[in-house]
Amino acid sequence: MAFPIAYLLDMLVFTGIFGIMALSLNLEFGHTGLPNFGKVAFFMIGAYTSALITLAGYPFILGITGAMAVSAFFGAIVSLPAIRLREDYLAILTLAFGEILRLILKNEEWIAGGVLGLKGIPEALTTTSFKSALYGHLIVVYIFVVTFYIFLRFLEKSPYGRLLKAIREDELAAQSLGKNTVWYKAQALAIGSAIAGSSGGLYAQYLSYIGPDLFMPVITFAVWAMVIIGGVGNHKGVLVGALIYQIFERGSRIFKDYLQIPIDPNNMMFMIFGLLLIIVLMFRPEGLIKEEKIKLL
Repeated sequence: MAFPIAYLLDMLVFTGIFGIMALSLNLEFGHTGLPNFGKVAFFMIGAYTSALITLAGYPFILGITGAMAVSAFFGAIVSLPAIRLREDYLAILTLAFGEILRLILKNEEWIAGGVLGLKGIPEALTTTSFKSALYGHLIVVYIFVVTFYIFLRFLEKSPYGRLLKAIREDELAAQSLGKNTVWYKAQALAIGSAIAGSSGGLYAQYLSYIGPDLFMPVITFAVWAMVIIGGVGNHKGVLVGALIYQIFERGSRIFKDYLQIPIDPNNMMFMIFGLLLIIVLMFRPEGLIKEEKIKLL
């Protein structure tokens, strides 16, 4: 029974980590209409920043704080060249930034170990057994999940959140009311990048190792799939989407030990999840859980 429990805990930890990523994208795209196709870049920045800080002997919470600050800085800076233009320019810029950054970290060994990455990253909680370590990771990750969920729900219901949705729906109308939409979009990207950076820090301390090949562009598209399937603009929905994705993704790794099928289980997972994504887009484009209507306080 120990192995299934360990597998379940591992799946829940990954669900929480990528659920935070999905929440950050939901703020950027679901609430503000900003198509960030470089989510993996800020995930990677957070992971490397947190790893370098904790490997230097500083506590985990300082590593996460640093990860959020550096990710927010890059999120704001990277967006500035394209944020005044159409959304597709922002999508192209963030996608390119993520891959360029990964290649720099891979080829420049002096920055963070190059292709070998960083090993021996300290965990958030020191434990004496594998099982208790999993429970410790679960507690730490879901403290962040709950914190960010409450924060984003409060932000959504505030006048600031309603302004972000106004920008999403009609930026020109928001500008006609005297709102500096460029400034607000930069803020949304900075906040979303900070949240994504924290998930990167959690990812690094959970694996105790990070390397450039862990941050391929497919991570960005996985997070987009979580948001689209769960429900764009709905924080509960994107967390459900993260859980569904992890059930497929982690499940394919264990099913191969129990099922004899003429196809690789990992490839089968991508096929099934891709089919699910197509079905959702065709018959329920708003996602499994629709966006809630704005309720004025």
